[in-house]
Amino acid sequence: MLILGLDPSLSCTGWGLVRAEGARLSHIANGQIPTDAKAPMAERLAALHAAVSEVIAQHRPDRAAAEEVFANKNPQSTLKLAQARGAVLAACGAAGLDVREHAARLVKKAVVGTGGAEKPQVQAMLKILLPGAAIAGPDAADALAVAIADAHLKGC
Repeated sequence: MLILGLDPSLSCTGWGLVRAEGARLSHIANGQIPTDAKAPMAERLAALHAAVSEVIAQHRPDRAAAEEVFANKNPQSTLKLAQARGAVLAACGAAGLDVREHAARLVKKAVVGTGGAEKPQVQAMLKILLPGAAIAGPDAADALAVAIADAHLKGC
């Protein structure tokens, strides 16, 4: 089972692919998709959609997983996140992928063992769970954590 984890964001969307064979996990690929902050919103969303579509076409995952949306204190930030999620999820839908969503606390609990884990703890656990994987950055790390959590939470 090849799982595509996604950490949608308008500024930089993370993606990560893991193969789950029973309880065994292996790293396939990961990356980050930045958008140009000076570009018009429609152009940024189209770039996200195209880049995620390309990842899907190249790797052919069996399913995808993303963090559930959360509300920021700033309504504008929440709206931008929702628009980025829409572009990313639409790319998955266009490819016919089943997309599962998980709360951030549940992802942290599945990967680290506690829902209150900080990002450095998650990243340290990724080094243990995916030895030798070169992780593209913090957004890619979050996406890999989502994929791993999906494998553990939903089974393969």
